[in-house]
Amino acid sequence: MENILKFAPIYKERVWGGRSIETIYQRQLPKAELKYGESWEIVDRPNDQSTVVDGKYHGKTLNYLWNNYREEIFGQGMPDTDRFPLMLKILDARQKLSLQVHPPKSICHILDSEPKTELWYIAHAEPGSVIYYGLKNGMSKDEFRDSINEGNLHDKIKPFPVKCGDFIFLPSGCLHAIGEGIVIFEIQQNSDTTYRVYDWGRMGIDGKPRTLHKDEALMCIDFEDNEPLMGNRNNGQLVRCPYFNVDILSLMSGDKKKLEKGSRFSIYCLVDGSLGIYDQIIKAGDSFILPASETNTPIEFTCDSESKIIRITMPDQ
Repeated sequence: MENILKFAPIYKERVWGGRSIETIYQRQLPKAELKYGESWEIVDRPNDQSTVVDGKYHGKTLNYLWNNYREEIFGQGMPDTDRFPLMLKILDARQKLSLQVHPPKSICHILDSEPKTELWYIAHAEPGSVIYYGLKNGMSKDEFRDSINEGNLHDKIKPFPVKCGDFIFLPSGCLHAIGEGIVIFEIQQNSDTTYRVYDWGRMGIDGKPRTLHKDEALMCIDFEDNEPLMGNRNNGQLVRCPYFNVDILSLMSGDKKKLEKGSRFSIYCLVDGSLGIYDQIIKAGDSFILPASETNTPIEFTCDSESKIIRITMPDQ
């Protein structure tokens, strides 16, 4: 069994993106002239597949591992699904993202869509940065529809200041947007369904307005959900939900620690710092899967500098 599984990132051009993934995490983005808004770190989608970069499973896709070595790599009690249940991304918002919503499970069968609950961890934020969540003073569906048609929705949404180290939990059905000047680690259900409500009058990469999904969004928005679950924590639990558990761990330079291999896999993301795991160097921005183990043999690592680590696990089914 491999000690850890590292995957090649998949970069996505976005009209609101930039080059921060390159400058902050010392990566080489594919094309110098393009703006990249997303790095898909761990993904199992029909048209986008994470592939292992080295070791025994070099070149194998995440989907291949999920369907051929599910219990061996991922552990017991995994969901009976064709695809790996989680996605991990890094987002670079140089401009505001669209005001959007992801469908709740109760609506998905009507819209032929997928639910998407997610957690944002703010890795970098410029002074004055905000995220948007919910509506000011609450609004009815009819009032919201009128605001869309009148083009004044930007006055009705609620901004929340954010800083480095903040986390925000976003259940399916919440109205939300990322503000400009923010880099985020996004942990989410395996879904790529997004309904855009408002795009700030912006043109897309092709110079045309991006498609809005007003009718679908109105079916999905929870008009009672106007206050996000958010906070800032250096150690311990960030969120527990039916789809994933997320914890944060802060370590000092020179610290040595053991990653306990349990009966189920874990995902680790290095937000800041540098780690040494056997002969591998894990740099800020890197992520990996720690496979399950029947023997619970721990993996030791050393912090080469002050480090902050996100740990993602699956809840008991």
